[in-house]
This record gives sequence, structure tokens and C-alpha cells, in this order.
Amino acid sequence: MLSGLNQRSFPFFAFCYTFCFVTVGAAQQPDADSASVARPNVLLLLVDDLKPAMGCYGDPHAKTPNLDQLARRGMRFDRAYCNQAVCAPSRFTLMLGSHSTSTGLYGLGSQLRRILPQAVTMPQHFAAHGYRTESLGKVFHIGHGNHGDPESFSVEHFKEKVIEYADPASTEGGKLTREEAFFTNQQLDRIKSLPRGAAYESPDVPDQAYADGRVARETIHRLMAAKKRRDEEGTPFFIAAGFARPHLPFSAPKKYWDLFDPQALPLPETEKLPAKSPAVAHKRGGEIANYSPVPEKVHENYPIELKRNLIHGYYASTAYVDAQIGQVIQALDRFDLADNTIVVLWGDHGFHLGDLGVWTKHTNYEQANRIPILIVAPGITSPGLATGQLAESVDLFPTLAELAGLPAPTGPQPIDGVSLVPVLKDPGQRVRDHAFHAYPKQMMGRAIRTDRYRLVQWKRAGQSDQEAEYELYDYQDSQVEQVNVAGQSPDVLQRLQAILATYPEPLPRGRRPKKGK
Repeated sequence: MLSGLNQRSFPFFAFCYTFCFVTVGAAQQPDADSASVARPNVLLLLVDDLKPAMGCYGDPHAKTPNLDQLARRGMRFDRAYCNQAVCAPSRFTLMLGSHSTSTGLYGLGSQLRRILPQAVTMPQHFAAHGYRTESLGKVFHIGHGNHGDPESFSVEHFKEKVIEYADPASTEGGKLTREEAFFTNQQLDRIKSLPRGAAYESPDVPDQAYADGRVARETIHRLMAAKKRRDEEGTPFFIAAGFARPHLPFSAPKKYWDLFDPQALPLPETEKLPAKSPAVAHKRGGEIANYSPVPEKVHENYPIELKRNLIHGYYASTAYVDAQIGQVIQALDRFDLADNTIVVLWGDHGFHLGDLGVWTKHTNYEQANRIPILIVAPGITSPGLATGQLAESVDLFPTLAELAGLPAPTGPQPIDGVSLVPVLKDPGQRVRDHAFHAYPKQMMGRAIRTDRYRLVQWKRAGQSDQEAEYELYDYQDSQVEQVNVAGQSPDVLQRLQAILATYPEPLPRGRRPKKGK
């Protein structure tokens, strides 16, 4: 087994010396030799709340022909995990290559430049080497007091909605709803006084009635312009296109709902929380309670019709976003860009969809943390391959830098990811033997996921490891947690505790690391 120390960078403080060598301003200046190098383009396709509910991942109910075709062009990662199962921190981990426990960026309203003013994000790293960097839709999280990161891109961000309705009945006649207020930074001090929007709708409207259709259309326009710019000036592009569905509300045109028989869609495998699990790990309610007709009381039961509608809405929304991504990939082919463009499909975190009685994310369990990652790298990946390599969101920054022939990222933020390029060349290669993720609640929950097991340690600041609470799950027979076996498998527990001990203690929420440390 690879040692945990061999799979991660040093703690944040060891990297702070690089502040005097790498600055945001320097990162935005192209190097002199970049124009002479035929760099590949990069297209990031980011999808909100997308679990591996896709045909290419073996889901027989999914209608995702375009994502399935994209998977056949390159490599599918079957054991990929986010580093924190909530939108804003997950996107920070992707763009920084840093765990949230290394940066203190844990919350939806976390301010990147307030905590890490000198950070060099993935698009900034590419811009430093001659790339024009652009973003559309949901890339960084905007909402809950967070305004994204304009410094990361060469041109103004193409902003679109996350919470959106086409039917006025879904918003009590067009009123500002709770989640709309959150995602547009409006009336954040009086959220509970606002009405709840519908959890789902299925009007007979065209695709561009919703944001993802408009993001797809604009991405195609950007690709056309990028092709012209590349041909005339030699400038490679880095385009990040973010799609909102299947994030709640499950708003999608009727034709995508009509693809499914709701009676044939799978109900949750189990709605019981794992036996012998600590209370701190549990979740009920959460963001879904801001939508109607979901019960607002935490422990109120969901009627069977509501469960079926939510599951139907998730699959319909996934089919809708699949169609939008399909249009983008078709444009990539039409503009003769596919042969020199690296394409990555990434879901920011998973989604429980009723398993364990949880309907969204925000846990340390499998359904919230397992994500799809597809990578198509012309000249590197062979078509139609899959790998069991454990992968993390933080790995994509060093991976894309290496694929593009750029220097490995060095921060000044810690780079916790490892390059997956050896695996892209040979799916049997291994560059790490576990994945790490975390979720802060009343305690900090840090997790180690191996091929078979997940260890979760729940610990308060200042507590010793002996005072911590532990969960240990064996996924040999089920991908849904059944029983915490921490008390029954001391050898496995000790082995995974030793891996976790190689990670530095998590930074406190929102605390800026001191220079020179």
C-alpha cells in the first residue's frame, strides 16, 4: 500500500514561502514562450448535484446518451469522490487543488480572496501560460453571500440562474422564493419570511427557457469564437461551462419528464440511518425543506407520491442537462476542435435521493460524495476505458496542467491533488490508494475511502483522537451504509486511522493562515 504521506502535499504552512515568488498578478501574465507551444484547449463541463446516475455508470434507468457517448471517447473514473459534499467548497477544491481542511473554505458563503488573497486558481495557472480563460453558468458558487471569483478569468463571467421556474404557479405568482433569494444574494436576513418555491415543475417549454439551455447556447458561441481566435492568433482556450440541473428545483421541460415512467424508477434502497452510527453524522431535512410540497418539519414522513416525484424530477433534470452537454460536444466536433481539446465532465458532489432518508447532500456518506469524472485527452486516453483508481476533485488541477504541458501547480495554496496522467495512459496504474473528504458540523468529520472501506472520524477542536467518534463502513455488499462496524473491525479501523493521521489537523473555518508559517 502507498503511504498516505506519498499521496499529498505538505501542509499549507509549508507553502506560504511561495507568496514571494507567485502572485495573482504574475499568474495573469502569459509566459513569453507560450505562443510558440501548441497547447491543447481545455473544456470543463461542471454539473451541479450530479451523482453517477448515468447509463455509462451502469444505471439502467438513466437517459444520458450524450454523456455515455462522451465516456466512450475517453476514460471513466468509477471511484471518484468530491472533497466536501456542498457546492461552494467543492468548487474551491477543484479550482485550487486544495482540500477544504487545508484552506478553511468550508461554507457556502466562504470568501476565497478574503481568506487566500494570493491563491492561484486553475484558470489563473492556465492564463499564466497563454490561455484565454472563460467561465459560463455555475462554476464558482455564487450566492449565500458569495460572489464567485472574477479574478480567475480573462473575461467577465457569463452568469446564469441556478434556481429558476418557467411556471408562475411554482412561485406563488412570480414571488421571490427562499432559494432564489439565497442564490441571488437578496434579502438574506429574512429568508424564512419568503415563500417556498416548488420542488419540481415540468412545463411544456423549449430547452432555453431554463439556464442550462442558455449556457449551452452561449458555450457554443464561445467555442466558435475560440476556434477563430486559435486559427488566427494561436491562442488556446480554457472554458469552464457550469450546468445547474439536477440541482433543486427539478425544473425541466416536459419532454424530459416524459422519457420516464415514474412507477419504474427505483425507490430508496433503505431509508434508515446506519445502525450504531453517531448522531453527529445524521441528517434530516436541510435545503430541501425550502421547497414545496416537501414537509418543513425535520422528522415528518414524505408521502410516496412525493418521493416518486422527486426521483422522477432528478432523472428528468439529468436527461435535460445531458441534452445540453450533447449540443456542446456536437459543436466541438463541428468546429474541428475535438482533436486538440481536453474535455472533463465533473459532478461537484453526489446526491442521496432518499437513501438513508436523506434527500440531498451534506453528509460524509457514499451517496453524497461519489461523483462522476470523465476525461477525454486526445493522444493520451484510449476510447472506452474505465478505471478503479480512487480519484479526488483536487486531482484535476495537477492532471490538467500536466496534460497541457504546463508546470505543475505550486500554489501558494497547498496542492493536495496528484496527477492522474499515469492512469489516463494505463487504467491499471495506481497513484493513490485512498480518497479523502471532509464535512464540518458540530464536529469536524474527516473521511478516508479505500476500495472497500470508509472511515469517518468526528472530532471537536482540541479533542484527541481517542476522544473522537468513529464510523467504519464495509462496501463489499452494498453501496449504501448499513451498519457502523468500527467496534467489530479493530484491525481495519487502526489501519485507516494511521492513514488519516498523516493529514494535518484541519484549519479552522475562515481563518487566514499566517505568512511565514
